[in-house]
Amino acid sequence: MAGSLILIAIIGILTGGVVNALADDLPRRQNPRLPHYPDDTPRPLAAWLGLSAFLLGKRTSPNGAKLSWRYPITEIVTALLMMLVVIKTSEPELQVSALQGLFWLIYMAIFVLITVIDLEHKLILFVVIIPSALLALVDALLTPAQQPPTLVDAVIGGVSGFLVFFLMYNGGFLFTYVMGKMRGQEIHTVAFGYGDVMMATLSGLMLGWRPLIFTMFITVFLGAFGAIVYLITRSLLGKRYSAFTAIPYGPYIVAGTLIMLLFSHNVAMMFGSRPPS
Repeated sequence: MAGSLILIAIIGILTGGVVNALADDLPRRQNPRLPHYPDDTPRPLAAWLGLSAFLLGKRTSPNGAKLSWRYPITEIVTALLMMLVVIKTSEPELQVSALQGLFWLIYMAIFVLITVIDLEHKLILFVVIIPSALLALVDALLTPAQQPPTLVDAVIGGVSGFLVFFLMYNGGFLFTYVMGKMRGQEIHTVAFGYGDVMMATLSGLMLGWRPLIFTMFITVFLGAFGAIVYLITRSLLGKRYSAFTAIPYGPYIVAGTLIMLLFSHNVAMMFGSRPPS
């Protein structure tokens, strides 16, 4: 197990480097390039990874542009999530096949990419969601015997996630319209973006419709908790909260999906029922 964890940690760090490169270029509608600094100066090979750039003193470009802490953090988080997958798939009661474990490893990189882009740009990109959705359908087609969902459950889950969040998306427009009329000012932000609708659709495709129900409850709880932490933090820093400030919701959907993907058995045990499938 120790050897497997070390190997997957290395793979995770390298994958995190790829995630960083994609997070730099995809939101700018650019084709993926080799790693570069924020001023678009190409990074030397020793700085292709955020961790190596920081450790070897290659964080800054010749023009003075610095890599943010996002780069090493992304690589470390990706590695940790992939190590978590290896730990979970080794649990005999889950009976997870090697192929299913491979899909889960890829999902970890997708989750990190979606989260980084949403936090930095408040965007969830179709160029990420669509290939991920196709991958989830292939997963459901190839591995239903080892780990649900079946293809039918995945499709129902995807449709359910889309419909529920599409209603919330349109409800957000209605809410901001009414509040704008009441306040006598135009409000441009909405509670949910269309990217959140697509992320919920992807969540349903990955999990199936039954675990998606749990995921929605977890997402709402985490979103409320995150909003409270955000307000308290701003208050402690002496900053006022501006009404209708947009807060990325995608990371909460990602977190709920991750929990139900890897810990559905544990969640079910907490509620005294069999794992959702």
